[in-house]
Amino acid sequence: MTGTGWQPVRKTRTFEDVLAQVERRIAEDGLTAGDRLPAERQLAEQLGVSRSSVREAMRVLETLGVVSSQVGRGPDAGAVLVSKPDAALTDLLRLHLGLASLEPREVIDTRLMIERWAAARAALTGPDVSALAEAIAGMDRAASPEEFVEHDTAFHCALAEASGNRLIAAIMRSLRDSLRRYAVEAVVRLGDTSGLQTDHRRILRAILDGDPDQTTEAVTDHLARAYPGFCGE
Repeated sequence: MTGTGWQPVRKTRTFEDVLAQVERRIAEDGLTAGDRLPAERQLAEQLGVSRSSVREAMRVLETLGVVSSQVGRGPDAGAVLVSKPDAALTDLLRLHLGLASLEPREVIDTRLMIERWAAARAALTGPDVSALAEAIAGMDRAASPEEFVEHDTAFHCALAEASGNRLIAAIMRSLRDSLRRYAVEAVVRLGDTSGLQTDHRRILRAILDGDPDQTTEAVTDHLARAYPGFCGE
């Protein structure tokens, strides 16, 4: 740092400039899911960069769930813009949990906050609850902890989706996928899942009754039962 208060400008790698260009086009030109970016060669020529830089940028965007790369010629060439934010969030959360840079308590606290809001919102808006009912039926039929958790995940993701907020739903799917191992361990520890099912039916009933306070309380009690070492303390 110099004495003037200015700091040296960080030199960017070329592929980062390509990413910035794509981001600018999305923001300024209204590109949306389903739109196709120019083919690799064409994009490289338009941006004045190497094809390898474009290829590296596309790999980053594909990892982030922003594009789906396709091999083709003519009008079928070029990556297609998609919208899969939860896939990228899930991968990042799982990695950080594995590296212990995020504690399970932090993730569970975040999940509790999101689910309480989503459930209360759903109770106020009166959404379609068929996915919640189907998930409960699936848990009733489950023959193993893993199968139970599969339907339990569907229930809680459907609860987030019932809020009508797509970002909340994407974050919830990421949190649930990252906590899958802990969820299976919780079911094994409890042994009897009847209490969890009572909780699920209580949440569903509160939504049907249009009672946001009851849904909030039901979600809080449910997560405290599933994760007694993390909730309710």
